[in-house]
Amino acid sequence: MSYAREELLAFTLARLIGDARHVAVGAASPIPATAAFFLRAKNGGLPRISLLQRRRGNPFTDGSRELFDLAGQGRIDVFFLGGAQIDGEANINLVGTGKYPRTQARFPGSFGSAFMYFTAKRTILFREEHSARVLVPRVDFISAPGWSEPGVWRRGGPQALLTGKALFAWQRGKRRFLLESVHPGHTVEEIRENTGFEFDCAAAVPATPEPDAAALALLRGTVAQEIAADYPEFARRVWGVEDSTTRPIASTP
Repeated sequence: MSYAREELLAFTLARLIGDARHVAVGAASPIPATAAFFLRAKNGGLPRISLLQRRRGNPFTDGSRELFDLAGQGRIDVFFLGGAQIDGEANINLVGTGKYPRTQARFPGSFGSAFMYFTAKRTILFREEHSARVLVPRVDFISAPGWSEPGVWRRGGPQALLTGKALFAWQRGKRRFLLESVHPGHTVEEIRENTGFEFDCAAAVPATPEPDAAALALLRGTVAQEIAADYPEFARRVWGVEDSTTRPIASTP
């Protein structure tokens, strides 16, 4: 059955989220949001979803400060982070390329990424682009570290890295990624050629599981309508769905 790349990625993220009770999603993250709404529709209520900087999907009355409070209390189960650069030790760079402070290219900045990387119970790294430009041997600037020295308190850390071509599992003890699966239409050789860091790899790497007919029906029905309310351009592009709902503001947790 044919499907959009965004549907495969959302379906894969939903598997990674698993049984989480509270998922927080960044402002410009329609695919992670789709994964969370898919799970909620499938499970009949869970997980709780907090969409940052989205008026109709944001349960907070005091902005991101409340999100940080919840994360500090251990009440955010899953968060998503990306980066202009991601390296083989799961460090991310949101500041710029080149030797800091004389960066060649300047990005929006780290914001609360370092705090959330430490306090959310699990962090899923997600970046659609899979290239040696993004997946580098070593980030030029560490906005948020993928691991910490012994004795440094850290509740959470990376769980996995999902790209538009493959899924990597994080090996905490080895501080190294393992190629878990390759998306249909791509090969292990292609992944090696387009990944700047070294990673572990089994002799036979399976294909990433594809969404079945039931999953696609849910994504294209209930989930598409939910997503259209907060990410109208994304819903229009992927599913041709227009926002026809008026969703009430969520209650404060």
